[in-house]
Amino acid sequence: MDPRARPFRSVLYIPGSKARALEKARTLPVDAIIFDLEDAVAIEEKPAARTLLAETLAGNDYGTRYRIVRVNGLETEWGHDDLAAIRRAGADAVLLPKVETTAQLDALAEAVPGVPLWAMMETPKGILNADALAAHPRLEGFVMGTNDLAKEIGCRARPDRLPLMASLTHCLLAARAHGIVAVDGVYNAFRDEDGLRDECEQGRDLGFDGKSLIHPAQVAVANESFAPTEEEIDLAERQIAAYDEAERAGQGVAVVDGRIVENLHIVTARDTLAKAGRIAELEAAS
Repeated sequence: MDPRARPFRSVLYIPGSKARALEKARTLPVDAIIFDLEDAVAIEEKPAARTLLAETLAGNDYGTRYRIVRVNGLETEWGHDDLAAIRRAGADAVLLPKVETTAQLDALAEAVPGVPLWAMMETPKGILNADALAAHPRLEGFVMGTNDLAKEIGCRARPDRLPLMASLTHCLLAARAHGIVAVDGVYNAFRDEDGLRDECEQGRDLGFDGKSLIHPAQVAVANESFAPTEEEIDLAERQIAAYDEAERAGQGVAVVDGRIVENLHIVTARDTLAKAGRIAELEAAS
């Protein structure tokens, strides 16, 4: 199945150690959840978090929400135990931090047969190897780890994210070349709705499928930003209608709102309507 056949507008991190948060996540209008056993869990809590998460996933229904588990790196003392627990409990996908080589993905694929793989893109080496990583036959998606990446690069934080732009677009190109999902990094100021909206709009304009989030208060903005607008849906419908009429008249182009409409615009228009339809189906089933 095409991994982009479903929406990933909002991808919320939930600590695997917090029972209350794990329960609340079942009611949130998110497209996907990253159940985190890595950064969000203190070292002394990792074994208990692993057990709690495995029991939670095995015993609870998260509806249409796509369940991704971020494990600890396989080079750590917790990574392989995390994977064993996930195999027992079941998850829709497993997310590996700090992916840099296809060998890491090969090892992960061997450890969790049949489970789709996701990769955190958060180191310079990982970014430079994005094309090879995206081509891995088991990889389903990238999640940008912009906080770690900024630390590794040594860049300054800017509202326009200019220092990170080369990394963001490089991973996007790799993801699109190989048909996998690309999820933008987090926005840290979770009470700053205007700043979040600006960054979501930037990510959507660049071509990301959605935004990774650190707080439930960010969900509504991400869902709105990464969904087709009413204006975009209306334009898509009018472009398709005009192009169909032009074809019936034996013409290869149409004109809508004073702009030429060719077949490539129709492909985009149909994609827009399909995405809107998938979002509507997902929300109706939630």
